[in-house]
Amino acid sequence: MNRVPLAERMRPKKLSEVVGQDKIVGEGKILTEIVKKGEPVNLIFWGPPGTGKTTLARILASEFKADFVEISAVTAGKKDVEAVVSRAKLNWNLKTRTILFVDEIHRFNKAQQDAFLPHVESGLITLIGATTENPSFEVISPLLSRSRVVVVAPLSKDAILEVLKRAVKAEKASRRVSKKALDYIAELSGGDARSALGDLELALSLAEKVNEDVVIEAAGKKMPGYDKKGDKHYDTISAFIKSMRGSDVDAALYYLARMVEAGEDPKFIARRMVIFASEDIGLAGNGALSLATACFQAVERVGMPESGLILAHTCVALSKSKKNRDSADAWYKALELARKAPNEPVPIWLRNAPTKLMKDLGYGKGQKWESGFHLDKNYLPDAIKDHKIWKAEN
Repeated sequence: MNRVPLAERMRPKKLSEVVGQDKIVGEGKILTEIVKKGEPVNLIFWGPPGTGKTTLARILASEFKADFVEISAVTAGKKDVEAVVSRAKLNWNLKTRTILFVDEIHRFNKAQQDAFLPHVESGLITLIGATTENPSFEVISPLLSRSRVVVVAPLSKDAILEVLKRAVKAEKASRRVSKKALDYIAELSGGDARSALGDLELALSLAEKVNEDVVIEAAGKKMPGYDKKGDKHYDTISAFIKSMRGSDVDAALYYLARMVEAGEDPKFIARRMVIFASEDIGLAGNGALSLATACFQAVERVGMPESGLILAHTCVALSKSKKNRDSADAWYKALELARKAPNEPVPIWLRNAPTKLMKDLGYGKGQKWESGFHLDKNYLPDAIKDHKIWKAEN
């Protein structure tokens, strides 16, 4: 007998059990207030995968004691739609509400969405749609105007950890999973609770003790290895770059000559010098990048052996140049922060607002198209607003 997946078993049954959606669930928040009023409304849940859109729809149907019909726009056809309408009519006669949940509603074309419209207008069907795409562009205007768009946020790492801890407790596996493993699963999840629970379930099936290595195996996300047959190739180019970094012109020219004599692709060497110009010289000599780029273009056009002269010219210039890694260091800090917080929502006021719906939600509020425009607001997402990437003294 097939076992129900962990993600399905861990679905919350009540709004009070929902994690990570404090902006739409809780005292005074939209979904809680809708339940309190006891009157279902048409909703469009907009948010990334694994954030609880289906779960929220099921909870609402349960709270309203409605007949819950769930279809996916990926697989549903005209007959499915007709069957839902027939079922809703029977429910109407029995004084029972019908809540239709359409997953990935953006996959329905205009004609398919139009088919629901008269039944939504008449109240025969209460529609709850779920989409990962912007409903302003993917849901027809008449349907959108009769629905309330609810933004379902990506789950924070803390929220994912809470979900994982509940699952571990439910599976009676607390002693089997290390804290670091749970933390790693949460990081890999990208704010997707379903993905996190799937990784946890597979990890538990792979080993009695789950650590970070088991998580990597379960998630299928491993670091790529190096080509061991290319040691000399990479050792020499490394020595070349480090010699330019250390401003040792003699050593840099020697390693350059070794590579050229060995038949190394001159474009590979030139490409590395373009990178070096930005990474190691950077702001100390903004002309270095232009020189290195011109070197690459010249090598492409001239060919060997004459390209050796162009490579040597550029090598000497880059080696003798002053060095500054501020922009490179800032970039690596930015990458590190982006990997630690890959799904933090962009502040509402910074977002583009091409539609009325998005403006009503506060997108782009306060923005101005003018030179030197600046608002005294956080440009970084709230969760990382205090992180500094660029040196203050710069």
